[in-house]
This record gives sequence, C-alpha cells and structure tokens, in this order.
Amino acid sequence: MNPNTDKDTELAWHSPMSEPFQIAGFPWWEKERRYRRLPLAPGFPLPPAVDELANCTAGGQIRFRTNSARLALKVKLAGAANMSHMPATGQCGFDCYIEAFGEMTYVNTTKYDHTRTEYECVLYDKLEPVLRPVTLYFPLYQGVEEVLIGLDAGAEAAAPPPFAIRERIVIYGTSITQGGCAARPGMAYPNIVSRKLNAEVINLGFSGNGKGEAEVARIISGIPNPGLLVLDYEANSVSPELFRSTLPEFIRIFRGRHPDVPIAVLPQIRFAREVIDRELFELRQLRKRIQSEVVQACREGGDERIYLLDGDSLLGPDFHECTVDGVHPTDLGFSRMAEYLTSVLRQLCRVGS
Repeated sequence: MNPNTDKDTELAWHSPMSEPFQIAGFPWWEKERRYRRLPLAPGFPLPPAVDELANCTAGGQIRFRTNSARLALKVKLAGAANMSHMPATGQCGFDCYIEAFGEMTYVNTTKYDHTRTEYECVLYDKLEPVLRPVTLYFPLYQGVEEVLIGLDAGAEAAAPPPFAIRERIVIYGTSITQGGCAARPGMAYPNIVSRKLNAEVINLGFSGNGKGEAEVARIISGIPNPGLLVLDYEANSVSPELFRSTLPEFIRIFRGRHPDVPIAVLPQIRFAREVIDRELFELRQLRKRIQSEVVQACREGGDERIYLLDGDSLLGPDFHECTVDGVHPTDLGFSRMAEYLTSVLRQLCRVGS
C-alpha cells in the first residue's frame, strides 16, 4: 500500500506533446495543445461550471509503444485530491495499461502523497524489453498542467497502433459519464468502452452540469470525425419540462452538422434509493418516457439513425449494490455499464461506418 515513488536518475524523460507519443481524448488538442476537453475560446460564452469542469482530464489518453523495462511519470496537477466519496487514485491518478495476451491489460496506478500536487511515480520495472503498446489514462476529476514519461535511457519509443474504429465516439453526460466514482481512471465506463472497442472515446461528462445547453451542443457538433454521439445527461436535466425542451434541441443542433452520424439516447441508471422512494422512481419513468417520445418523433420524421438504449439494464438486477452512494457507480457498476454499452455501440458504429 506504499506510494510507488522510487526515483531513478537513469531514466530519460519524454514529453507526450512530442512525437511519437499520441494524445487522444482531447478533441482540440492539435490546435490548442492543452489537456482540456473543450476549446479555450469557442467564440461564444460557455456555462461557467462547464468551462471549469472542462479542465478535468477525464477520457484523456497517452498512447505509444516502447521496449523500456521501466516506466515512470512526473505529474503536475492543477489541485490536490479533495473528494470525500471518490478515491484520490481515480480523481488525480494516472492508470497504466500495456498490451499483454492480445489485449490491453492493467498494470498499475500512480500512488503518492495525495496532499501534494506534484509527484513522481514508477509504474513498472523489470519488464522484458520488448516493443509493446502502452496506454496511460489521465485523471478523472482534476486538471493536469504537466506530465512527463520516464523510460530507460536508450529505450525505443514509437507511435502506437491506430484505433480499430476510425471515427470518434462522443459521450455527453453527467458526473457518472465523467467517471464518478471510479477507483482509478481506467475503470470509468467511457475508458472501458474505449478499450473494448479499440476506439477513441471523447468523455464530455460534466459533473452536476450535463444540462443539455444549446451552447454545449454547438461545441460538440464541431468535434471533427464523429462516428457516434451518446447522450447520457438525463440525471442532470434539471426538470422534466426543461428536458423535454433541451433534448430535441440538442439533437437538432447536432443533426445540422452531422445528418448521418448515429445518435444513441441513453436513459440513466437506476438509483438505489428507488427501492424506498416512489417519487424518485416515478421521476425516472417520466424522463424515460420523454426520451422515448423524442426518439420516436425523430424516427417518424425520417431520422433512422437515432436509437433509444435501455438504461434499466445497465447495472443489472442488483443495481442497488453497484454504487458508492446510491448514485455514482463503483468499478463493478462501471464494468456492467460498459459490458452492455460495448455490445450495443459496436453495432451502431458499424451502422455509421
């Protein structure tokens, strides 16, 4: 349980901003070179909370190949860990996956003194020096000002293999989409889906602020090369009346730029308190009907590439055992969400290809 903070002066330090390292998950990276999920200056005001949460690096990845027997990170965060119901490893840590046995396999998570905002961690050592793909997942609920990758001096660094799916999967939603409360970054459901589909997934979950604003829809519509849009913002939709307004408008704005890209509307997971709170259950049923009606109206209007998914099935029959606080999934909950979504989204990506 000790922090993996052993330092080694023989490591050579590399910036992932330089080739052959590849940054994924930040749609405006090539233009702005910032670890940020939305553009700094979109040309119109963003909701202030969304603008701030865009600095959280959920969904970001560093991808490359190396034959280094060791790998370490130096990290400078925008702030310290401060969440009461989410592990600091998920909020502020990096996850490391390597290709093993034909798939990307978890190796380690950065562990350090969580009162600090700068740290250095060894993620692995003593591996066989064979060229292998590596993916590093960014923190879910913190900003990253700088990250450096330490490899053995003289080790090779090469470009990663391309994603199997050429287009991006864009997921817009709430704190659950952002990754609350995964124990580590690789277990947020968009990151699991990214691994299982071998696709770039853009995580646009904004904790408490996935409200479906038109400004956000306009920005999302400008993301290059989308292959699928998932709308998972029901839990932040403010009220049924507002939801009935924002959802069709969000779809209309996106369709104006992308008439043929599949859209999947994802009703929320079942909250544990529903078993004792009838009003909460009925609210979810009402919002589910709204989504169903909106999707049906779109399809009747000729949009055959919009789909309603099954939120009730996301966590399984023992849904009440799959969250930290009755709302936010544990790693078990996220694994179940990703299992369902992977099977469905794989088919939709084929439709959109």
